[in-house]
Amino acid sequence: MTGTVLNALAIVVGGVGGLLWPRGLPPATQGWLKIVLAVLTVYFGLRLTWASLGGSWGSMLRQVLLVIVALALGRITGKILQLQTVSNAAGRYARRQMEAAEQARQRWTEGFAVCTLLYCVAPLAFLGPAAEAVGKDSVPLVLKAVMDGLATMSFVRVWGPGVMLSALPVLAFQGTQTLLWLLGEPWLIARQAGAALTATCGLLVFCVALLILEVRRIEVASYLPALAWAVVLAAWLGW
Repeated sequence: MTGTVLNALAIVVGGVGGLLWPRGLPPATQGWLKIVLAVLTVYFGLRLTWASLGGSWGSMLRQVLLVIVALALGRITGKILQLQTVSNAAGRYARRQMEAAEQARQRWTEGFAVCTLLYCVAPLAFLGPAAEAVGKDSVPLVLKAVMDGLATMSFVRVWGPGVMLSALPVLAFQGTQTLLWLLGEPWLIARQAGAALTATCGLLVFCVALLILEVRRIEVASYLPALAWAVVLAAWLGW
């Protein structure tokens, strides 16, 4: 659970940094960090997918088609479950609480709730543990750690040091997912479904970069069920 531990530590470090430097990072620096994070997310997302493909060119083409079908089925499932609606509602709630906090000082518990919600419903909070446990790649969670740390630098100036306690629910939530994926790994390996899972995960990580750059509003939350569909299709059709 290296990535999850680093994620929790980054929240604490970001909070301490926000308290020590109340003025925060200059806008220009924030802009460059945003671009760098997006580029790294693109690279490591596609690398995760490419590393999951194998065999002849024909076999790789079939694997890519399986991932595409899993993404399509995942989006349909996500739409039915209204996952993106829930994600958007969480974002709107966080913005309302931020505006209320700027107008009148709120209790630190409000900030703790907002940060916990935002950090635990982010797409990488689901993709990262899967990539780390099955794909043995901690980079998606390391990237999330940087994002959460930078966000905490801003949040701590609004609600105070209490927001750093959100590191604990993040550690528990993502750590539990990692353990569950590790428990299911022998089953995935036996059915050659692990590679399908990580390939799909890599493409979704790539989509997160488009959100960071605000190039296109991809409903990544709606595609999260694609992870389960990739496992089902690979176990059924083979990888």
